[in-house]
Amino acid sequence: MIIILNFGGQYTHLIARRIRELGCYAEILPFDISSSKIKELKPNGLILSGSPFSVYDENAPLPKSEIFSLNIPILGICYGQQIIAKILGGEVEKGKLREFGREILTVLDKKNLFKGLNKKEAVWFSHGDLVTKLPKGFKVIGKSRTSKIASFANSDNKIFGIQFHPEVIHTNKGLKIIENFIYGICNEKKSWKISNIKNNLIVELKKTLGNEAVLIGVSGGVDSLVAASLLKAAIGDKLYCIFVDNGLMRKNEAEEIEKIFVKTKFKNFIVADAKEKFLSALKKVTDPEKKRKIIGRTFIRVFERKAKELEKQAKFKFLAQGTIYPDRIESAQPSKNAAKIKSHHNVTLPKKLKFQIVEPLRELYKDEVRRLGKKLGLPKSIIGRHPFPGPGLAVRILGEITKDRLDILREADSIFISELKKAGLYDKIWQAFAALLPLKTVGVMGDARTYEYIISLRAVNSKDGMTADWAKIPNEVLENISSKIVNEVRGVNRVVYDISQKPPATIEYE
Repeated sequence: MIIILNFGGQYTHLIARRIRELGCYAEILPFDISSSKIKELKPNGLILSGSPFSVYDENAPLPKSEIFSLNIPILGICYGQQIIAKILGGEVEKGKLREFGREILTVLDKKNLFKGLNKKEAVWFSHGDLVTKLPKGFKVIGKSRTSKIASFANSDNKIFGIQFHPEVIHTNKGLKIIENFIYGICNEKKSWKISNIKNNLIVELKKTLGNEAVLIGVSGGVDSLVAASLLKAAIGDKLYCIFVDNGLMRKNEAEEIEKIFVKTKFKNFIVADAKEKFLSALKKVTDPEKKRKIIGRTFIRVFERKAKELEKQAKFKFLAQGTIYPDRIESAQPSKNAAKIKSHHNVTLPKKLKFQIVEPLRELYKDEVRRLGKKLGLPKSIIGRHPFPGPGLAVRILGEITKDRLDILREADSIFISELKKAGLYDKIWQAFAALLPLKTVGVMGDARTYEYIISLRAVNSKDGMTADWAKIPNEVLENISSKIVNEVRGVNRVVYDISQKPPATIEYE
């Protein structure tokens, strides 16, 4: 395996994802794990992740210095590079110029880590500190516009440091760099396949769950459906699926979800209609974190009530969730040093539910979940659905949630998705949706002045949701969508298209 030490960087799990994409097993461990524990695991390589900290901060997370005496290859990424410099005798300083986004790396050594790269390569930086002095025995192997030591190496001891992020898709040859490290330098072997994951997960679930009945809350999204299908493969009709209709779904979503679960032959599918409860609880709430927490609390109350009703049929020991890697990353679950971006609906529920939690997808990214769904026999029309947030349209309406705003957004979103499908673009886009901005602007319709809402269209392409670029939808398609929304959705007189990347923006609005 390859071990990744987690210093709280938002891309830490993405490093593991890339390694698995290359067919190798990676495990993420706390940054302060002992060298003896690392020895026990017998990894073939060690990677030091990024972090929101600076190495000279008072409470900066630092690894045990003994890791550099384990005689295994080490790669430090961004903060990880700075750790290597600091511990081994180099120097790190706050840079006069920060680097965020694409930069050009000048490759000075095309052996080992940079084998197969060009002299100039586009890479993704995200840092404000710089290594200004090399540790003894190291040499510079790459530089950028503002970083004279953008990459360094001690080839004899197989220790490498890079200031940029090879794990994000914006680093053109990033996967090649990781491949060079794990196969060329660490001499790893390919062992990670989705088919193996499927079989291993089913075996593991059978062992964990035994003959116990299991509850799962399903939303109709890919994650919860794949999680439920995996559980069904393991325990059959002992699985009970509860769909809480919170009234925050897309147009005709509740009916479509029920059809999906009937079509995929789930015996115990239960609907809890709680539309009015959620709308009432969200009245006059505008703060996005408060919205998520209210939705989570309301979900728990509705879910628990329905679960108690079901106890007449079965006794439940386990609660399953469709939590995946990005949920845990952005909720700062993996590390006490991670910067929290937002609370996630599913990862905040267990605190108040008296069940043992089962998260069969917790180690997987969205594309892996889709591939797993395919292995489980789910139709492409289902596993190809765009991601939909747990809190639903509540985080796509900025500001207060009202029935009127929900109705407006449902219609606008339905038109957007429908037109993308007609244009043959839906399956080429990773995620697309409409959002309602709580602003009204002046418009003119039929010689009359209007004062109505703005709809923002968002469509992005991504591999795993950790980074994303806006989709280049043809102008004529956007024009047609805008015209339809303004003409057919009462309450809207202006449509805009969001061309922000992630980062610095997130995919969702709240």
